[in-house]
Amino acid sequence: MKHFAYFVLLTLVLMSCGTDNRHFKLDGRLLHLNQGEFYVYSPEGIVKGMDTIKIAGGRFTYEIPCDRKGTLMIVFPNFYEQPVFATPGEKVDVQGDASHLKELEVKGTKDNELMTQFRKRTSSASPPEVIAFAEQFIHDHPQSIVGKYLVGKYFLQSPKPDYQKAKKLVAFMVENQPREGSLIRLQKQLSVGHLAVGSTLPQFSTNDINGNTVSSQSLKSAHLVVLNVWSTWSYESLSTMMRLNYLQKKYGGQLKVVGICLDGSLKECRQTLSRDSIKWSNICDEQMFESKLVRQLGLSSIPDNIILKNGVVVAKSLDLQALEKKIQELI
Repeated sequence: MKHFAYFVLLTLVLMSCGTDNRHFKLDGRLLHLNQGEFYVYSPEGIVKGMDTIKIAGGRFTYEIPCDRKGTLMIVFPNFYEQPVFATPGEKVDVQGDASHLKELEVKGTKDNELMTQFRKRTSSASPPEVIAFAEQFIHDHPQSIVGKYLVGKYFLQSPKPDYQKAKKLVAFMVENQPREGSLIRLQKQLSVGHLAVGSTLPQFSTNDINGNTVSSQSLKSAHLVVLNVWSTWSYESLSTMMRLNYLQKKYGGQLKVVGICLDGSLKECRQTLSRDSIKWSNICDEQMFESKLVRQLGLSSIPDNIILKNGVVVAKSLDLQALEKKIQELI
């Protein structure tokens, strides 16, 4: 009986000190933001869809079941995104000023502290210097999950993606993390290749959110098509979608738009489309970046786009200004 009582007491002490080895906990304090909420999602799916974190008295707590390492992306009301790296059984603290979100500090695990150091080191660096620092970080810390995030941000989700460099860096990380499933999936995705200008779409057939068929064949038969990749948490992608809505109305049947929503929630996708009066086909399988179609098309960022003319890729991954200019040229 005494042994049992000791065991119960020890368990309570351990639980009061942190979280158990099947959960991950996030505690935070933000100055100049007393009440409010922000969102969180995970590219690896350790959180299903989009979740909400509420702030009260400038503080917040967020705990999730966690059986593997992964990335949590915190999306603040101004759409600034902060990565936090989750590890089973660990707890981290987020401290900072809501008016200076880029200076947030995340402490509690080695990965998060490495990311904080990287952000401080690159805060005043030029874009080429940041890319060089990211590459050096991966070579210095090939076993850190931070490396996967840096590859995505600086080598894939950029105006001029460097797929060859990304392949090499991911292969190097896989050598050092041979059992990391998300890295292995990314390596396979990169090995499939990415659509180049002048190529045609790979064969696919899927359903949009209303059950209508969208296929590579149907897109090839249209004169001018924009495949638009968006999400409800990306302000930039929402701006692009609204501009495409204006252009489609302006040019009528000359421009076909198909949306690919990377939300983890079909409900939120539908609500946004209804609110913004978007009528064209939208695909949302709630799998986010793990979506089979997203992998087939080699898509890795939000916002993103592929422009087709008579079934041939004529441009891709354009910013809003370049996208509108290209559409006007083609029409």
